[in-house]
Amino acid sequence: MPTPTSTASPRIGARVLLLDPTDRVLLIHALDPGDPEHHWWELPGGGLDEGEDLRAAARRELAEESGIIVSDLGRELWVRESRFRYRGRDHHRIEHVFLGRTPSTAPQVALKPTANEKAGLIERRWWSAPELRQCRDKLLPAELPGLLDDLLADRFSRTPRTITG
Repeated sequence: MPTPTSTASPRIGARVLLLDPTDRVLLIHALDPGDPEHHWWELPGGGLDEGEDLRAAARRELAEESGIIVSDLGRELWVRESRFRYRGRDHHRIEHVFLGRTPSTAPQVALKPTANEKAGLIERRWWSAPELRQCRDKLLPAELPGLLDDLLADRFSRTPRTITG
């Protein structure tokens, strides 16, 4: 019998690699409320609502977590499958990451964090590629500095990459 702390099937999610006019990327600094020493930086995003498509979920999550509205997203950059422990439970996620661009870093709408996001949010920050390469905190995905470098140097395939971990 499966344990009640494991997720049997993966939860599908969508995230946005959002770039400002100077090609800085927006990251969310979060922690596990059940283990505050466990913290990381990640792209804005989250799970799909019932009947929602990937792009709509990515835009909604971006607005809720950053206050920034992006009407159109660019191409899908990668799909990341991960397994992790959060709040004492095992999780399995498959997340689709889309490219977004914004002319301004200022929020256009009020943030709408969930109770879980409020409990785990530390800060939001715009990172340049050199700053990201020097980050010593945990990044999700860990390859994010190289992925950003490849994107900015136009070394990204038109086919989304597959990332695990």
